[in-house]
Amino acid sequence: MGFSGFPDEAFLFYEGLEADNSKTYFGRHKQLYEEAVRAPMLALTDELAAEFGPAHLFRPYRDVRFSKDKAPYKTHQGAFVEVMPAIGLYVEISAAGLFVAGGVYSTAADQIARYRAAVDEDLSGKPLESITGALADQGYELGGDRLKTRPRGFGEEHPRIELLRHRSLYAGKRFEPQEWVHTPEVRARVERAWRAFGPLVEWLSTHVRGSELPRR
Repeated sequence: MGFSGFPDEAFLFYEGLEADNSKTYFGRHKQLYEEAVRAPMLALTDELAAEFGPAHLFRPYRDVRFSKDKAPYKTHQGAFVEVMPAIGLYVEISAAGLFVAGGVYSTAADQIARYRAAVDEDLSGKPLESITGALADQGYELGGDRLKTRPRGFGEEHPRIELLRHRSLYAGKRFEPQEWVHTPEVRARVERAWRAFGPLVEWLSTHVRGSELPRR
């Protein structure tokens, strides 16, 4: 079946999971998760695949081995279209609504070095400044892991110091649950956002690329 929107039950499921993040709750509502959350997300990403490529749906289970928070389940369902490792397009639903994003989400040391070199160089840094400025003008927020201080080797007077602080960089927008999230309009909104993120993803794919270092 084609994508027709996310039912209200999807958001009610996550409201319940936030209140009771337990195996008991998830077990009792697993069918609801499959029907109201996972199935619509699969249908949405399947329809988007022709233009943007196939998406990977993340598992609902958290890896709690090294976390102080032992809650076993994620309180959102995300899907990621990978252009290069950790670089691509993202969509997510949760009790807070719909979230769309595009960019680079985690970086190794060699990627950070290439990113900063490209931001520092006018020929590549100025285009990124224009891309991020245009996204901000369209109402998208810039996010990512950022240094509170300036990166080593760069002065506070650098014209792109705010971009240089980033260790990862993405643009995104959150939509609160409204009537349209229950309709096929979701697809049009995600398409519009992902197209807007295209220049940022392309810039990152060109200048940051995948890591050449082994990941732990």
